Amino acid sequence: MSYSLQLYTLRNAIAEDLPGTIKKVAEIGFTQVEPYNFVATAKELGAALKENGLTAPSGHAPLLSQDQDEIFTAAKELGISTVIDPFLPAEHWQDAETIQATAAKLNAAAKKGAEYGITVGYHNHAWELQSSIEGQTALEYFESLLDPELVLEVDTYWVAVGGQDPVDILTKLGDRVKFIHIKDGNLTTDTKAQQPAGQGRVPVLDVIAAAKSLEVGVVEFDDYSGDIFDGITQSLAFLNNNTATEGAKA
Repeated sequence: MSYSLQLYTLRNAIAEDLPGTIKKVAEIGFTQVEPYNFVATAKELGAALKENGLTAPSGHAPLLSQDQDEIFTAAKELGISTVIDPFLPAEHWQDAETIQATAAKLNAAAKKGAEYGITVGYHNHAWELQSSIEGQTALEYFESLLDPELVLEVDTYWVAVGGQDPVDILTKLGDRVKFIHIKDGNLTTDTKAQQPAGQGRVPVLDVIAAAKSLEVGVVEFDDYSGDIFDGITQSLAFLNNNTATEGAKA
């Protein structure tokens, strides 16, 4: 298991100076990142990653609403081996039929991804945990419909905001979970109130321990009231000081 940084965390800095921002990420001690919207930035991002010795094992892209061949081609150029659909709004998670249709589309995307040597995954928010289908959360129901090769990236903060225990959910989802988003805070939808790992109400170390097949723990802030570079530095330091990893060292 290793640590990565979801680059969406630094979206404002990236919009102003992509190469400089990636350089700062490497200087902080991250060795891996998780790009977003990478089709648009593939050339510049690829050059910045190479220059700073960073790799991108996973990336976020809207597989269910944009050109999949474009996404997989860009992913391959960047060395991204798992492409994760990051977001489907709440209306997609209210009934079994809609969830079945979504699972079918993601299963089809995974077949196309396999042609490129790329694995496909899905990343949750709160609503997949707030909705109940046939006596389980919508996320668990969804997982039961996915082909074996698909993976989940569980955003453990949004699981808790959705009213579920992330340790319990990770245990139930088992080997399907290869990635998690590590974030902390007061467990509200106020993203500005998010905090560095270990400083909020998420039992971060218990969460990591519960993900038995975890490959990458991805640090993320949706937003932050302080200096975001300081926030990610504090998160990485907490993780490195309290867990054993194969990857980043601050």
